Amino acid sequence: MCKPCYENSPHTVQARAAGWAHRMPAVPDWWDAFTTHLQTHRHTFYAAEAITHTARLIINTGSTDPATLLSSAHQTTPWLVRPLADFFQTHHLHATPTTTEDARAATLRERRIEAVPAPLRPPVQAFARALMDQRERAAALGLRPNQLNTIKIRLDTVRDLAFHITSRGHRTWASVTTEDLEAFLALNPARRASWLAGLRQFFAHAHHTGAVLHNPASPLDAPQARGFRGTVLTLDQQRTLYHRWNSPGETHPHEAFIGLAALLHAATTTELSLLTLDRLTPARYAVRFPGRTLDLTLDEATWKALTACLRHRASLRTDNPHILVTRLTRTTREPAGAAHIRDSLAPVGLLPRILRSTRLLTLAAELDIKQLTAALGMSYNGAAHYV
Repeated sequence: MCKPCYENSPHTVQARAAGWAHRMPAVPDWWDAFTTHLQTHRHTFYAAEAITHTARLIINTGSTDPATLLSSAHQTTPWLVRPLADFFQTHHLHATPTTTEDARAATLRERRIEAVPAPLRPPVQAFARALMDQRERAAALGLRPNQLNTIKIRLDTVRDLAFHITSRGHRTWASVTTEDLEAFLALNPARRASWLAGLRQFFAHAHHTGAVLHNPASPLDAPQARGFRGTVLTLDQQRTLYHRWNSPGETHPHEAFIGLAALLHAATTTELSLLTLDRLTPARYAVRFPGRTLDLTLDEATWKALTACLRHRASLRTDNPHILVTRLTRTTREPAGAAHIRDSLAPVGLLPRILRSTRLLTLAAELDIKQLTAALGMSYNGAAHYV
């Protein structure tokens, strides 16, 4: 057999797995299922490499426990974490696999904390832990948790403030004054509101834990013009987009569904990304977007676009439970990233938030604000922005 044929033959994976089975001190009872899973979901050459490195992990750790293998893979062969976690989750061998997104976010948080000067670092570490605890509690109670990106932005603000006050001679957070914070916010007036939100959270936590005796952020404010001032589409533009996305075969299924869901139903990027098969009710043409408490009956055009997405998903032969599956997520159980949602609308040169904002302004003019918050799972303040 020539080299290209050998590298693409399913026999390669089977032979590799059988060879390592004889060399391992104890063959896991899931070894054959793992081999089959890799053959189905990965390229032959990649699957064979995964077999080899997994067998070496088992030999080096002396364990076949999924949690132990994942922990060891994180330290020695990070690229192996994803195929192992996908297999263990699919076969219910490990209930809480560490996702790539969570691991990347944890690494970014650690980098920001480590960048803070040492004397100022402990309160920042405690603040980061508090934000993550708050996120976990909100998720457990069914509330809207802080996004990982929001936590990263808050830590960015505190890190930058730490650099600023260090340059002004401060060595502890307790010596920071309102004047110091005002000077920091003046560095970038355009981001005053965002920075001040992070400072208020940090100093409230620091005051509660005793790191500071008073909250220097309390007297500060960030006046903002009320009401929505972003870009929206005209009726003619909306009609043009509707006809484009309602014409069969002219666009990619993801573009049509993302566009119609945002334009007609005010779907967010997160809702579209996390939408899974178990949230569909085909008998009623209904869907429940993540974060919303009510089922939404889709119009004919949006349901047709959703059906096209399901056909596209079936053609990929994937076990990924999400509606929007890409080439990169086909072999995993992770949702498509925000970049895919945004890039899907690149042919029409629009961002999903513009479509959503257009719909929200229309709904805000037609519905009571309580109805709007209940239907879309929004906060009162978020909905009031469009009224």
